[in-house]
Amino acid sequence: QVQLVESGGGLVQPGGSLRLSCVASGFTFRNYKMNWYRQAPGKERELVAGITKGGSTNYADSVKGRFTISRDNAKNTVNLQMNSLKPEDTAVYYCHALGVGWGQGTQVTVSS
Repeated sequence: QVQLVESGGGLVQPGGSLRLSCVASGFTFRNYKMNWYRQAPGKERELVAGITKGGSTNYADSVKGRFTISRDNAKNTVNLQMNSLKPEDTAVYYCHALGVGWGQGTQVTVSS
């Protein structure tokens, strides 16, 4: 049974940081590209960052220089370090394994 379980969301002030984690199970994690998506109220889900099985990364222009995606194949985990957070980063963040499935999402709220 495939599972992707996110954690680390919460409320943070503008300029603050959060670290999201996603623990995967039920498939061979190291063989899959992993992504983080987000969906804000009234908006479409958008790709935030991705990391290939080889470690190559890609980012949405809106988060370049502020967010960092990483993976630990030994722990079946993909992380998203988010720095210099802005109110427009407020969204539900989803972990995604390409060709496998989605996590349930974790809420990130950036507000003073």
